[in-house]
Amino acid sequence: MTDLPTIPIVGGTGALGAGLATRWAQAGAPIVLGSRSAERAGEAAAKLREKVPGADVRGLENGEAAREAEIVFLTVPFRAQSENLNNLREALRPGQILVDCTVPLAAAVSGKATRSLGVWQGSAAQQAQEMVPEGVTVVAALHTVGAPTLADPEAKLDEDVLVCADRKVDKARVARLIELIPGLRPVNAGALEMARIVEQLTPLLISVNTRYKAHAGIKLTNLPDADHWA
Repeated sequence: MTDLPTIPIVGGTGALGAGLATRWAQAGAPIVLGSRSAERAGEAAAKLREKVPGADVRGLENGEAAREAEIVFLTVPFRAQSENLNNLREALRPGQILVDCTVPLAAAVSGKATRSLGVWQGSAAQQAQEMVPEGVTVVAALHTVGAPTLADPEAKLDEDVLVCADRKVDKARVARLIELIPGLRPVNAGALEMARIVEQLTPLLISVNTRYKAHAGIKLTNLPDADHWA
């Protein structure tokens, strides 16, 4: 048995969700993979157990997955964000935190992944905050960590994760889950409105990585070593 909290991942059968699930499973955290199809989620869970022997992972329909814990991760493409949030209205409850990892890439409308889409609310995370039920808090994070690197259990991570939300206590709770993945350092990037800047870093990184044929991430310099989430 583990003392680590269960981590539900809505859209957990996609590239980013599966990559995060791989790393958290390696860390020993119980994982619930969500999908629109419970059968597909179950198949993905079985594959993860093969990939990470002994992994505590289950597959459920997205709504059922979202009911499993107080902190829920949303890892779907931007084109599916609104649909998923609408479908989760009856599943999410006051007091929960929804970690939105969505990036409004132009690829969602057959454009280039190196370009971003304008969002009326300012960012995908702010749009999510408008759509979730009252009492649910949105935290924006994990926009700049590459899915291929996460999915490779042997790949070494050494990068920062910019975390945006209006209350430090909410960011801190999400940061503790991010810290379970070796090589990821959560950084307090300010209020939720800062997500409009952080989300823009993804198309920038895609552009850089395409040119260098790499999987570069973000790393901030000269930050204090002390635990600033305490």
